[in-house]
Amino acid sequence: MTVRRSAAALATTAVLLGAAAPVAVAAPSPSPSAELPAGLYGTTDPTYDGVWRQSLAFLAQKIEYVTPSTASVDWLVGQQCDSGAFTSYRDAAKPCDASTVMDTNATAVAVQALVEINQHRDAANNGADWLKSVQNEDGGWGYNPGGPSDANSTSIVIGALARTGIPINEVTTADGKTPYTALQSLAIPCGDEDGGAFAYQPDKKGELTANTDATAASVLGLMGKGIASGTSNAVKDPSCTKGDDLSPEQTAQNGSFFLADTLKKSPYLEQAPMPGAENTEPQPDYGNTADAVVALAASGHTDKAEASVAWLQKNATDWAKQGGPAATAQLILAAHATGADARSFGGVNLVKQLNTMGPAPAATALPSPTPTGPQPSSGTDSDDSGLSLGWLIGIGLVAGAGIGFLLSMRRKKQQP
Repeated sequence: MTVRRSAAALATTAVLLGAAAPVAVAAPSPSPSAELPAGLYGTTDPTYDGVWRQSLAFLAQKIEYVTPSTASVDWLVGQQCDSGAFTSYRDAAKPCDASTVMDTNATAVAVQALVEINQHRDAANNGADWLKSVQNEDGGWGYNPGGPSDANSTSIVIGALARTGIPINEVTTADGKTPYTALQSLAIPCGDEDGGAFAYQPDKKGELTANTDATAASVLGLMGKGIASGTSNAVKDPSCTKGDDLSPEQTAQNGSFFLADTLKKSPYLEQAPMPGAENTEPQPDYGNTADAVVALAASGHTDKAEASVAWLQKNATDWAKQGGPAATAQLILAAHATGADARSFGGVNLVKQLNTMGPAPAATALPSPTPTGPQPSSGTDSDDSGLSLGWLIGIGLVAGAGIGFLLSMRRKKQQP
């Protein structure tokens, strides 16, 4: 459940908050004569988030029984390099070379999307193999290969590897460290201030500062779940367990404890004002709030997310529309995880809204699924983007686990 706050997303957020985004973070908009690639979702410059928003759209559509078009799937697969890696966005007419900037987050979310829509499994497996090949010595991953490990990148890679069937405990470094090792090293111990929370990365002094975005991502990562994780069976109220030898599950539950406690004080999470913003007061962070909702539902605490879902329904639909495919998908994932109706979320049909942001889907089925209701069958691997026999049988007949979560426009909040 990693979340990317691209420069384009920052600019969108600035508009919604009534603040001007500084030139340094504002993504250029295509000129009126510029043509976006055929098959791409969204209308804004894809430089920073093309693969990300496309993949999130597929994840959200899958849980709502929407089959993306062949053109849109072909566009995503065409973004992959021969190595198996994806970039944030590239001109597919030019081959990848030494100057191509590979992106672990884009690769991981694309892998998850291809697995969920049950297409191009060979491409998904190649992406997973590349991710394993660039694992850091501490067991985690950075945003780009070789960069310092961070909680968000490590978590979304875990989700990708898990969805391709790779046991996370077997993804080890030479000295036996796993991705869980990397994430648990970023957890603030219970009993300390902000106990249970996770840091994005250690600061320059090696100290950990609580980060709600990283915490939501880490809860999913330590549970070995992908962005589209659905709802877990209900458990008792979250608690913060002390100790130096906690299991990944226990550490994940500690993160849920921190999120639940934070949302108990306010139904939404906040973000610090962006540089140059006129309003210097903290503002609601719609994306991070949606991520926290998914994390709580996936860890068995849907009841602790109810007030936040209600708040999102009342306040976040305009944000999603202006934010584009990724933001709309993020709300769909939050709705699905908590049993809300994405086709009537705050009076908005989010599924229809998402479908109009890209090529017309190959097929759509009703009704809207619930997190514990029937799910489409995975069927057999196929490159056919039409509604497969497995999906047709799955609709109404196959009970399965929720497929679920997201992560789109989440902001990487690096520590000072």
